[in-house]
Amino acid sequence: MNKVLFNYILKNFLKTFILIVLIFYCFGVILNLFEEVEFFKNLNVSMFTPLVLTIILIPGMLIKILPFIIFVSSMLFMHNIRNNKDLLTLKIFGYSNLKIFFILAITSFILGWIILIFVNPITSSMSKYYEKTKSNYSRDIDHLVSFNKNGLWIKENLEDKQRIISAAKPEGINLIDLTIFHLDEKSNLIEKIISKKADISKNSWILNDVSIFKPENGILKQEKIDTMQIVSNYNYEKITSLFKNFDTMSFLKLIFDYKNLIDKGYNENFLNQSLHTMLVLPFFLLLMTGLASIFTLNSMKKTNNFKLIILGLITCVLTFYFKDLSLALGQTDRIPLILAIWAPVIALSFFTFVGVLQINEK
Repeated sequence: MNKVLFNYILKNFLKTFILIVLIFYCFGVILNLFEEVEFFKNLNVSMFTPLVLTIILIPGMLIKILPFIIFVSSMLFMHNIRNNKDLLTLKIFGYSNLKIFFILAITSFILGWIILIFVNPITSSMSKYYEKTKSNYSRDIDHLVSFNKNGLWIKENLEDKQRIISAAKPEGINLIDLTIFHLDEKSNLIEKIISKKADISKNSWILNDVSIFKPENGILKQEKIDTMQIVSNYNYEKITSLFKNFDTMSFLKLIFDYKNLIDKGYNENFLNQSLHTMLVLPFFLLLMTGLASIFTLNSMKKTNNFKLIILGLITCVLTFYFKDLSLALGQTDRIPLILAIWAPVIALSFFTFVGVLQINEK
């Protein structure tokens, strides 16, 4: 009998979770489709292109709001078993509120790891495809930045020339082994600049140990100078912000390629933020299930559904506000970044622990 009841709880909870995911997915497709249609309306593309891009974008967005989804799923499931008297039946056969909570919480925790290990790599690849496709159709292609295995590449269209910049790797606020090509409107070489290191903290780049090559009568003549300044549309902050997309970086890649990513010049704080934001997900799912249990299992009486919905929404808003506030404090170095990511989990743990003990006495 215990096995039957356990399977009943697990099966119906997962069915509720999948239903809520599908509902959010459909809403996400509908809302984002308008944005994609607006983007492609003046471009010669198939009518299915906006739909396909929307379909592959939404799964990554759902992972971001997964704590909210698990909270709604848990509340709906426990609200249903309480109102249809299944909760009373479970208690008759020895399933206390605490036992039901543990089954749902551990299931949510395991779901979090399954999503990180198996689903997240797929959604990150889909997000990469989405960004690559959108960039191919972007109207603003005068200025392009790319970071691949060959280093950093930047293209700028200036008033009277084009500039192509390549660098072996970023190193803090500097670019290492910099090569700059200045081309005229017909793509003829005006000059080639080589620099060992460039300070790009501001839009006025400071190049050090510079060699300048200019064509004269078909021959490149070299000139060496210690320092040189060029004005760019990009600086350190703008370049790094272009690569702070958590959706395109999978959990497994961060785990197994962390050192290689550092060596390639990725910002360590960005990688730590990405990694710990993902690591915290299973714990967040567990705790959001705990919050849902506190609200719905504290009484056997049927309650006003509207009040329960409002209470749930307020709780989620406050939780996500606290989470974003803590992260903002970490990003501005008010508190250590890793502590800022885990602080909401630690705070919710104390609240959930006390609440779960109370519902166990009901």
